[in-house]
Amino acid sequence: MSDEEALVEVEREVALMFRRGRARVAELSRRVHPGLEGAAYSVLGYIEQAGRVRVTDVGAHFAVGKATVSRQIRALEELGLVAREPDPLDRRAALVSLTADGRSRYLAARDVRMGRVREVMGGWSAEDVVRFTELLRRFNDALGESSEV
Repeated sequence: MSDEEALVEVEREVALMFRRGRARVAELSRRVHPGLEGAAYSVLGYIEQAGRVRVTDVGAHFAVGKATVSRQIRALEELGLVAREPDPLDRRAALVSLTADGRSRYLAARDVRMGRVREVMGGWSAEDVVRFTELLRRFNDALGESSEV
């Protein structure tokens, strides 16, 4: 296989992984709450990891505009999954965090996702898992450095 053919295969596999990932995230969002949009699971995951985070930082993390992130956060807030409060350092800004119910629902969905990861990678050696993680991190870092890919 030539270098070019190998790169075409990488592109195909990454595209397949992205398509499956989007579908999986949408499924996980519905597992958290049937009324959620597909991206909500990822937003909840970011907020869970951050603890309390500015709404604008959520938008920046996902590279979406203020209107989009505000709409997403408002939907999560209306379902009781996140709480919004004024930022004590800048009263014009708002901080969001998961509610107890939001955290519980998110963690339950994450447990399902992690069970699937364990199932898929169960036959892999620890060394293979570590190497795969290293390669994915390297790939994601390279993607983050380039706005062209």
